[in-house]
Amino acid sequence: MTENTQTPSSPYSELPTQYAPAEVEGKLYERWVERGYFEADEKSEKPPYAIVIPPPNVTGSLHLGHAFEHTLIDALTRRKRMQGYETLWQPGMDHAGIATQNVVERELAKEGKSRHDLGREAFVERVWQWKGESGGQISGQMRRLGDGVDWSRERFTMDEGLSEAVQTIFKKLYDDELIYRAERIINWCPRCLTAISDIEVEYQDDEGELVSIRYGEGDASIVVATTRAETMLGDTAVAVHPDDERYKHLVGTEIELPLTGRRIPVVADEHVDPEFGTGAVKVTPAHDPNDFEIGQRHGLPNLAVMDEHAVITVHGPFQGLDRLEARSAIVAALRADGRIVAEKRPYTHSVGHCSRCKTTIEPRLSLQWWVKVGPLAKAAGDAVRDGKVKIHPQEMEKRYFDWVDNLHDWCISRQLWWGHRIPVWYGPNGEIVCVGPDEQPPSGEGWTQDTDVLDTWFSSGLWPFSTLGWPQQTDSLAKFYPNAVLVTGYDILFFWVARMMMFGLYAMDGTPPFGTIALHGMVRDERGKKMSKSFGNAVNPLDWMDKYGSDAVRFTLARGANPGVDVPIGEDWVQASSKFANKIWNATRFAMMNGATIEGDLPSVEEMSATDRWILSRLNETVAQADAFYEDYQFSKLSEALYHFAWDEVFDWYVELSKTTFFAGGEPAKASARVLGEVLDVMLRLLHPVVPFVTETLWTTLTGGESLVIADWPKDSGFRDAAAEAEIEGVQSLVREVRRFRKEQGLDDKQKVPARLDLSATVLAAHEAAIRQVLRLQPEGDAFSATATLPVAGATVALDLSGTIDIPAERKRLSKDLAAAEKEKQQAEAKLGNEAFIAKAPDNVVDKIKGRLAKAEADIARLQAQLAALPAA
Repeated sequence: MTENTQTPSSPYSELPTQYAPAEVEGKLYERWVERGYFEADEKSEKPPYAIVIPPPNVTGSLHLGHAFEHTLIDALTRRKRMQGYETLWQPGMDHAGIATQNVVERELAKEGKSRHDLGREAFVERVWQWKGESGGQISGQMRRLGDGVDWSRERFTMDEGLSEAVQTIFKKLYDDELIYRAERIINWCPRCLTAISDIEVEYQDDEGELVSIRYGEGDASIVVATTRAETMLGDTAVAVHPDDERYKHLVGTEIELPLTGRRIPVVADEHVDPEFGTGAVKVTPAHDPNDFEIGQRHGLPNLAVMDEHAVITVHGPFQGLDRLEARSAIVAALRADGRIVAEKRPYTHSVGHCSRCKTTIEPRLSLQWWVKVGPLAKAAGDAVRDGKVKIHPQEMEKRYFDWVDNLHDWCISRQLWWGHRIPVWYGPNGEIVCVGPDEQPPSGEGWTQDTDVLDTWFSSGLWPFSTLGWPQQTDSLAKFYPNAVLVTGYDILFFWVARMMMFGLYAMDGTPPFGTIALHGMVRDERGKKMSKSFGNAVNPLDWMDKYGSDAVRFTLARGANPGVDVPIGEDWVQASSKFANKIWNATRFAMMNGATIEGDLPSVEEMSATDRWILSRLNETVAQADAFYEDYQFSKLSEALYHFAWDEVFDWYVELSKTTFFAGGEPAKASARVLGEVLDVMLRLLHPVVPFVTETLWTTLTGGESLVIADWPKDSGFRDAAAEAEIEGVQSLVREVRRFRKEQGLDDKQKVPARLDLSATVLAAHEAAIRQVLRLQPEGDAFSATATLPVAGATVALDLSGTIDIPAERKRLSKDLAAAEKEKQQAEAKLGNEAFIAKAPDNVVDKIKGRLAKAEADIARLQAQLAALPAA
């Protein structure tokens, strides 16, 4: 190929010689949005394909986890749009109750104020102001990544419509007696001053102390162990197992609780493990969930000993102390009183922390609102068991069932001001009224609304249908519910997925919110370690986008995406993906520059060379592979297949093998130019969903088409040519063998070498010119003297290396390698001939030795042939 086969006005002349992502990506994305390519039409007759974005927090910014997940969703929706589906990728953000309130409270603290100084209404107004000015940075960052979302439908979980949905379903659940108010043990954050759900508690190993304390005196005493000595102030019993002979004489009696002067009963309860510790446990019903259950069974009083700040409230010497201060003071007092039997310090144990602020969680008895999840969770489990919803990968089903089949009632009230306020009013005479969105709340003296708001996950659980206009029966709801698939991380299988399943089935008459749950893993660093600012390995994907382009980041993430498996990623991999994007650019531009075209019909099979038929066969096989991988959410395999097809088969083989045809010109060159154009057209379509920017620029230049976003997805035509594939595999085998030999001789790939090719007995004869071009093999000439002869694929390649290598040195090197291979063969044969060894050795060890023998024999044959090919010294 040469640079002068087209005029300067040809399409390729519009393309810069080097690809500069920063100059392309932003402009392209805005063009896509302005032209409405991503907007979904609910009145369209096309089949629907809908996906909701897992709504990022309004406080958040794009991190690698977002970039990873969004890349996968964008690839799916771009392909479906090209396949002719009415495609909706629904965007939006979550109001993130605790996180957002914390952000605004920190801002107020800088002004020396608290939310209480403003009052509820003014504070909520301040949060809305913050949201308008600073919230939602991630929307702009999603544009950088290339997210093909329908921005005209962007929603926020505190929007008016979504608020109506929240109030509607709360009322429906309340009327169906699936929402109730009760005093139970909850997870309390003394820093955020609110209840949080079980799934928002992060457990980590903390160092504390385990103290054993003697309650009572003499034979009427019991030793209990605890890591939270401060809670003993709220003990209302000691529990033992009913069958524990050591304590049977004490069951039903009372013993004195140290430091308090109170007497508490000894109760028998099967919850107690007699084999653990002393077989006796202190029971603090107001500060431990298991103790609360024991207390319920035995009618024990609930004695709370801390306030909302985890400060001791019991009258006496410990009143006013923080729980940790009280812990030390109480242990010291018990020690002074001779009550400490044993102390273990440090004692490492698992402790719950608030996922938002990392404060240690305090179990606390509190009056809260709850969802009775039993029937809802059963429906969510049955939907998967009955095949209505598929979980991918299937092995994740067990985790799902383990959760929904053992789900406890869900505490949905939060002691915050930012969020959906609970639509319940209390009257002056104890009345409780739940108000729906179309109902007027009670008014008059003494009527007040509940001060709590709903758990953020309550509103995001409605996301697949509330974003489509529910509870109104909208055209969008009819068109796009249920969603086709949910793509999300396995880490929020419990947080979010189970909530959406429960609410979707409940609100939408048994129709699940999606047909498939496709779970992906977490992004980790190149060593497989979790990314964290505290670890110093967190990465801002925007930095990589600035440096390498969004396509490079996207391709790296997709290439690592095996279903349900964590994804290690490092900058080197992004750099490699950047090289791939540049390769696509340079090679496609070069091909266009040398005549690649989509004009006219493809030549007939008879008009095409074997090389043309081979690449079209491989192209159709790649289309089929891509479709299969997409349908199975195998993004890693998809990316690998496209990478190797583009780089290896199209650019490294087809383009190189076709150069002589282009040089020769005429009808064969025209046929190959049309085939090459076809291959590039389809290849760019296949790559577009994963790397949209570089492919869009090249494809519109090559084809003159409007946009790949709305172009047709390629179809497998069914064309296969096994004979052509076998023929080109023979060419490849010969080329690889000669390249390997040249490398062993220390010859540069570009160094020209005189050669005689005997291809007459094979189908490779038609490819002699291409083989010589690719391998830099010159005609033999009059002075040709074969110094090396390589038998390959039924053909013979004779090379004259007399002017290129040191024959004696090469003979010495090959002889040394041959001796080593023969020694390896002898050692392997000796082991395999040892009957005692074979009888005892595992099969995998024997197989490994057999492999060593086979390799040694192959090396010997190769080295002997190379030595024989060398001329006499």
